[in-house]
Amino acid sequence: MPKPYEVIGDGFRRPRTPAVRDNSRHQWEKNRARRPKPERAESGATERDTGLGTGDLVFSAKYRETGAPGELAELFGVPEGTALVERTYRTRCATESAPFGLVTSYLVRDMLAGNPDLLDDGKEPWPGGTQSQLFTVGIEVDRVEERVTARPPTPEEARVLELPPGASVLVLRKTSYDTQDRAVDITDITLPGDRTELVFTTSLERW
Repeated sequence: MPKPYEVIGDGFRRPRTPAVRDNSRHQWEKNRARRPKPERAESGATERDTGLGTGDLVFSAKYRETGAPGELAELFGVPEGTALVERTYRTRCATESAPFGLVTSYLVRDMLAGNPDLLDDGKEPWPGGTQSQLFTVGIEVDRVEERVTARPPTPEEARVLELPPGASVLVLRKTSYDTQDRAVDITDITLPGDRTELVFTTSLERW
């Protein structure tokens, strides 16, 4: 992937931090979901994707309750208007002003009823991520489906992600299914195309 740069004044260009996202991250996260909290707190998925340490990152999370619109209701298999927890995440390198991506996650509120901490954005960042959160209410993720498309950014996306002219965004929808084949987390991620690499490795059974 070409090295991305940030223009910071008088034409000076400073290297940006690239992110490499591969699909083995989901098994890595699942393996950690039941580990002790101190171990889970040592690093997260962003550290894995970027090679940065926890102290190199600035993170924010905001939760709100919203009613499921038609498309999400259908995917979750619930009636339209069912209460969802909408979670908005932003993570950036401490020396940069643009986030690595724009992340919005949706969970069915009733699924979280067994652990009130999952409704509190003050508990973020949660050591171990979403799979660890779901584990606290007895949900095991069985598979993760990711669909990726590319498109021009909206003006707001271009501004927040500080995209250079002509750069596209990668739009990734991640749907996590549990062992009962229910969709338990739907996450929309908008990634800057100039500094994100997606890697998919498929292991094949040997003859």
